[in-house]
Amino acid sequence: MSRRTTSTVRLLAAALPLTLLAACSAGSSSASPTTSPTPTATFAPVTVDNCGTEVTVTTPPQRVVTIKSSTTEMLLALGLGDRIVGRAFPDGPFPDDLAAAGDAVPLISDKVPGQEALLAVQPDFVYAGWESNFSADGVGDRSTLAGLGIGTYVSPAACKEAGSMPDPLTFDLVFDEIREAGAIFGVPAAAEEVVAAEQATLASVTKPSGTTTALWYSSGSDSPYVGAGIGAPEMIMDAAGLTNVFASVHDTWASVGWEDVVAADPDVIVLVDASWNTAEHKIATLEANPATAQLTAVQQHRYLTVPFAATEAGVRNADAVASLADQLTALP
Repeated sequence: MSRRTTSTVRLLAAALPLTLLAACSAGSSSASPTTSPTPTATFAPVTVDNCGTEVTVTTPPQRVVTIKSSTTEMLLALGLGDRIVGRAFPDGPFPDDLAAAGDAVPLISDKVPGQEALLAVQPDFVYAGWESNFSADGVGDRSTLAGLGIGTYVSPAACKEAGSMPDPLTFDLVFDEIREAGAIFGVPAAAEEVVAAEQATLASVTKPSGTTTALWYSSGSDSPYVGAGIGAPEMIMDAAGLTNVFASVHDTWASVGWEDVVAADPDVIVLVDASWNTAEHKIATLEANPATAQLTAVQQHRYLTVPFAATEAGVRNADAVASLADQLTALP
């Protein structure tokens, strides 16, 4: 990863003479965007506290880089694919309804891009899924980017600062992010449509009549990394009518021991399906381990799956709930 250099600053100065203001409190600059496909005459300036950083947007961003699938899919769902000049750090394939628009967006990096790669696409805004996506060794920290006239925004569900971190994450907070993104990008009506669709999906879910305990198995072979009690896994499982066996762990995700899993003996196991750690690999791990091979869910093959890209806060969470509920109903 490259740090900001004099030549990089010259590159930005040449490439972004009219960059849009969307600055953090650490620095600001004001100018007009190079393109403006959406009329902004009625746009009201937006100021939000984002993970402890004040972000002010005086005109909707037009050249956005998204980092992580959740942020790319958020803008696609809001109908803003034409404003994304580059995406990075994808967590998996797009859902069918967003695939055509998503695949048309240039992929600038499989992970967090370096700052030179970021500046090469002339962004006026960066929307990141994690706070750690902004670093001196990556695209740059938030104050540095603000000084370059590039606004930044982090998915609020990923905030870690005291007073900013969701505790717990709820669907209402996910809807708040959709609405906040709609305000920042000047499409509040589209945001309300997305929220309404998410709410309708959740309302359509039929929960099991009795208690069904569940393990959310994210990754890990020696020690499983599981969904804990205050993050997206708990939110999704609860909405699907599943009782998280590690709900008492005050964290978003947590590393536990296999002996803890055996003691819990969940009724079902939710397998996170990722290209680097597939659901099939997790099943093989569970069935090869003499202890976990005796679990009720393993013995009866009571597995549910969820794609990794749907496991972080975003527009796919409601569909993940509906899918888990349908899979649960289909189990013998």
